[in-house]
Amino acid sequence: MNMLVDGEWRTDAYKTTNEDGEFDRQETSFRDRIEDDPDARFQPEAGRYHLYVSLACPWAHRTLLVRKLKGLEDAISVDVVDPYRGDDGWQFTPEKAGCTEDSVNGADYLREVYVAADPEMTGRVTVPVLWDKQEETIVNNESKEVLRMLDTEFGGVAEHDVDLYPEGYQDEIDRIIDEIYEPINNGVYRAGFADTQAAYDDAVTELFDALEHWDDVLADQRYLAGDRLTEADICMFTTLVRFDEVYHTHFMCNHKLVREYDNLWPYLRDLYQTPGVAETVNVDHIKEHYYTTHPDVSPKRIVPMGPAPDFEATHDRDELPGELPDDLLATA
Repeated sequence: MNMLVDGEWRTDAYKTTNEDGEFDRQETSFRDRIEDDPDARFQPEAGRYHLYVSLACPWAHRTLLVRKLKGLEDAISVDVVDPYRGDDGWQFTPEKAGCTEDSVNGADYLREVYVAADPEMTGRVTVPVLWDKQEETIVNNESKEVLRMLDTEFGGVAEHDVDLYPEGYQDEIDRIIDEIYEPINNGVYRAGFADTQAAYDDAVTELFDALEHWDDVLADQRYLAGDRLTEADICMFTTLVRFDEVYHTHFMCNHKLVREYDNLWPYLRDLYQTPGVAETVNVDHIKEHYYTTHPDVSPKRIVPMGPAPDFEATHDRDELPGELPDDLLATA
């Protein structure tokens, strides 16, 4: 795969699998933090920060969801790359539906933003990217950390009083996010990019074991951490909402559809119907990206017609204990 090496774009510098044929995700490069502290280098100021995202990417989608639920649209601006990622990496094509120009740096390719932050950058060019307009640099490109910062550090500028990391739940939220990451969030990629039968078998077995486990958990509680919508649900949602459309077919995770689970399927619909969430989901971008960007997996780059799950179908999850914050209910 493609990456930057000492600030230069290379198309042959990154191998996605290890010697056992297992998908090997590279660590992210920028790990600074925004903190609501007067002594912090990066402070949570309205208008200072900018998100670069792909609507197709589940990792970037996490940050868009928190931005939306917290009411940070006016405080943090956003640009959207083309869902198709070719040899030149993520590209800005404002003439394409749902995409934008780079309104901050005027770049044609996202890699230019990385080089602007670090001229000697070595690493993959990924989304999301949290950019500081004031210092003209990347603060962070690790989705879990960007999600947490948007959730916990921007209370002073957020329009909605929504806390996705509430006291009393934090240890459980962290445990769940860690527990679902490898078998589910990353597991679909481990299956789809596996180079050996053994690596694929291990990945899909762990994936569907984990999905069965959480289906059982959700039998008698509305959300993953109990009666509160939290960051853990955000992390689960962005994988589940893509599952039947792309992971089931494209990544060969075809043991079972999410729609076949007694609890995960209504849980997914419940999350989708949470005020603001559906507006962050772009199925056209999701399908175009996956089916056209991975020629080793889908060489003909044909985008399939279906299956178009009905995320708007009714559910009975609101009969379980727990309810949404008043600020979100008021936006419905």
